[in-house]
Amino acid sequence: MSTINQDRIRLSKNKPPSGDLPALTAARKAGISTISVHAGEARQKPTNSITDPVAMASTFTFENTQAIIDFIENDEDRGEYGRYGVPGEKVVERKLAALEGAEEGILFSSGMAALVGLFNAKLSAGDEIIFFDECYHRSREYCRRHLSRFGIVTRQVKTGDYDAMEGAITGKTRLLVSESPTNPHLSILDMDRFATIGKKNNVETLIDATLATPFNIQPLGYGVDYVMHSATKYFGGHNDLLAGVVLGSSEKLAEVRALRGVMGSVNSPHNCYLLERGLKTFELRMQRHNENGQRVAEYLESHPRVSRVLYPGLESHPYFEIARQTMPGFGGLITFEVADADWTATSRVVDATRLARIAPSLGGVETLIEQPLVMSYWGYTPAERATFGITDNMIRLACGIENSEDIIADLQQALSV
Repeated sequence: MSTINQDRIRLSKNKPPSGDLPALTAARKAGISTISVHAGEARQKPTNSITDPVAMASTFTFENTQAIIDFIENDEDRGEYGRYGVPGEKVVERKLAALEGAEEGILFSSGMAALVGLFNAKLSAGDEIIFFDECYHRSREYCRRHLSRFGIVTRQVKTGDYDAMEGAITGKTRLLVSESPTNPHLSILDMDRFATIGKKNNVETLIDATLATPFNIQPLGYGVDYVMHSATKYFGGHNDLLAGVVLGSSEKLAEVRALRGVMGSVNSPHNCYLLERGLKTFELRMQRHNENGQRVAEYLESHPRVSRVLYPGLESHPYFEIARQTMPGFGGLITFEVADADWTATSRVVDATRLARIAPSLGGVETLIEQPLVMSYWGYTPAERATFGITDNMIRLACGIENSEDIIADLQQALSV
C-alpha cells in the first residue's frame, strides 16, 4: 500500500504562506498547522482570552460624529454594520489568506455565494466565460439559467482540453473557470498551462480548489488569479456550518468585497467562530483525509465487485502523473462504480452501509456516501447524465477521519449485499 509523503506540501511553486506571522528564524517560516492556529489573530485579544471573542452584534456604535468621520476618512479597520462584515470574519479571512498564500480573502455565506459574488462583480452584459465541463453542476446552472438572462455567455469545453479552451476565447472572454480536482471525476488540472492560457490571452482565471485545499495545492502560486473554496467542507471540517471564500490580490478583489457589502451574503459571528475553530485542526484532519482516501481507494480498486475507481492517487487514474507531480495528497473523496449493477442494485450498496452516512457534501469528520444519480441528477434524462459522465452504478464516497480499517470493513459488508 502506497504512502503519502506529507513533506511534499512545499512543492507548490509559491512560497509557503506566513500571513502576518513573523519568521520563526531567519531561514524558516511557520508550518501549516502553526498558520492554521495563529495566523490572522492578535497575540493578545481584547478580552485577554486565548480564543477570539464572538461579537454577537448586527451593528456597531460610534462614540460621536467625529468618530464616524474618522472611520470613513481613515478607512479604519472596525465594525460598522454586520452586512459589511464582523470582527471574527476578518480573523478568518486573514487566516485563510495566509494558508492560501494570498494577499486577501473574502468570506461569503457559502461556496456558491462566493462564486456568484465573484461572477457578478467581474462580468457585464456581453461578456463571456469558459468552463471546463466537469465543474460543479450548480455552478454551470447559475451561468446557464441566470447569467444568461443578463446577456453573459457561458461556453463549455472538455475538461483537460487546453487547446479547445484557448480556441474558445474571444475578445469578449473575461474568465476561464475550472475545479481541480473536479467533482465527482477528480480530474486534475495542469495549473501552469491553465494560468498561461489566461495570461497569454489577457483573461483572468479562477480555480475552485475545494477538493484539494491549500494543504494539497495552491493555485495562486502557479499564476492563477483567483482561487475559491466551499469552506463548508475541509476548512470547517465538522459538517456544522456553511461558508465560502474567494482569494487573490487585494486590488482584484476590491470590487468583489464592495459588491458583497451590497448583496449581504455574509456569515454570522457564530458561524465565523465555528470556522475559525475548525481551521485550528486543518492540517491534522487533512493528513487523515489524505491517508484514508488513498487506503480506501486502493481497497476498492482490488475489490471484485468494483469495476472502476476514480482517485488521483491511483496509477489507473488518467491524471495520476500530474497529480503525483503537483500534490502531496489527494483528499478523502473517492468515486467508484459497482460492477454489473443497475441503479437499484447500486442503491442497495449505499443503503447497506452502517458507518458511512447517506448525505451530500464532503470534508467533514464523518464519512459520507451518496449515489450521484439520485442525490444530484435525479431530474436529468439519461442522455444528460451521460453528457456529465454520471453513470447509474456510480457511488461517491467522502472519507471522514475515522480509522481507515473501519471504513473499509463497512464497505466490505455493504458490497456483499
